[in-house]
Amino acid sequence: MLLIVDDDLAIRTSLMLLLKKEGFEVRGAGSPEETFEILKAATPELVLLDLNFSIETSGKEGMHLLQRIKKHNATIPVILITGWGTIDLAVRGMKEGAADFVTKPWQNDYLIQSIRTILNLAKPAQQAGSRRKLDQQYHFENIVGEDPKLLDILETIGRVAPTDAPVLITGESGTGKELVAEAIHLNSRRKVRPFVKVNLGGISSTLFESELFGHVRGAFTDAKTDRMGRFEMAHRGTIFLDEIGELDLASQVKLLRVLQERTFEPLGSSKSRTVDVRVICATNRNLEEMVAQGTFREDLYYRINLITVKLPALRERPDDIPLLSAFFANNLKTIYNRPELKISNAALKWLGTLPLQGNIRQLKNLVERTVLLAGNSVLDVDDFQRNLNAGNAASAQKQVPEVGSITLEEMEYQMIVRAMQHHQNKVSKVARSLGITRFALYRRLEKFGISFDSEEV
Repeated sequence: MLLIVDDDLAIRTSLMLLLKKEGFEVRGAGSPEETFEILKAATPELVLLDLNFSIETSGKEGMHLLQRIKKHNATIPVILITGWGTIDLAVRGMKEGAADFVTKPWQNDYLIQSIRTILNLAKPAQQAGSRRKLDQQYHFENIVGEDPKLLDILETIGRVAPTDAPVLITGESGTGKELVAEAIHLNSRRKVRPFVKVNLGGISSTLFESELFGHVRGAFTDAKTDRMGRFEMAHRGTIFLDEIGELDLASQVKLLRVLQERTFEPLGSSKSRTVDVRVICATNRNLEEMVAQGTFREDLYYRINLITVKLPALRERPDDIPLLSAFFANNLKTIYNRPELKISNAALKWLGTLPLQGNIRQLKNLVERTVLLAGNSVLDVDDFQRNLNAGNAASAQKQVPEVGSITLEEMEYQMIVRAMQHHQNKVSKVARSLGITRFALYRRLEKFGISFDSEEV
């Protein structure tokens, strides 16, 4: 049974008809007293609570009722209904234990989606089983490992994948956040629809709207044709917003609007378009700290993190390092046409002892570099040791300035300037040589005020 709490009989009736049509048993209440009469007699599966359910529009009575409901039974999920202008109030409600919030005027499809998602997630979780059992239930072919921490994560994403719950994936760089996002999509009902990846750290603030929402012809000087944005590309599928912690505050506001209302306007157009997407975000930054510092919007944070998945660093699951190493080597057999290629048991054991600050990405690079440079088919400890040293601190230390002699920002600026001079301002070549995307380079050029239109920098 679902309980709708709103003093407006018309809204209450409208919601009851909508939810009954969707197969739910529904009851309504127009006051706190009526709400608790129902709660004493029955336990609803979910409560839809309008924060301004009285003549007063401050939301205080709604917040007080939320607190009373949670004190009565903390396990009952509550969805708050509020106006766009009182989203701050809804965020306070999320802190008080609300599961989600929708803004007026709500979209029926989105409201039903949110209700079904929360009801699904309220079901008791089963303890993660063996890796074999998980692989029988879900498609996790590209995620390698058997560590208990990883199995718990796989069980969680297996459960949330069929819902449309927004997922926030956190963890250090190189821990496999993109692979987890892809696994969520492949195990969802949207798997035959697009999976669109967006690296927000590589998009400058001036290009943000055009990249994500598209533009129409004539929107700006170089807009010679209409261009579809990433959200529209992901319609009915999944959009993966990587490095969301890199967004500036102005872009965060624009993103929140789309996530909340599921509508957007292409740059240069006044016509709204509706989009149906599942949103998965990732970051290696601490968003809670950023919220406290005022560099990340609290309302956006609560909008994207209904489910949070924290990926462990590879050094936290060292027993998976040999499994990953063998997996990478096996893939490289085909790529480099070396069917006899394998890693010795001693080397696998040695690899498992490495700290690997760069996580899975560093391990993959080490294995591939060793495969390319070692002439023998059986890779041993010596082969990896030579290439580990070749690719890291010993050689790099000769070129890196003394600690304290230069800031990281100054070093980044100097390297970009040198690369621009070396490649005659050819942005694609500069980006490739620095190991970043063109959009990431544009962002840095803009940040440091480095011209890329002229021949000299």
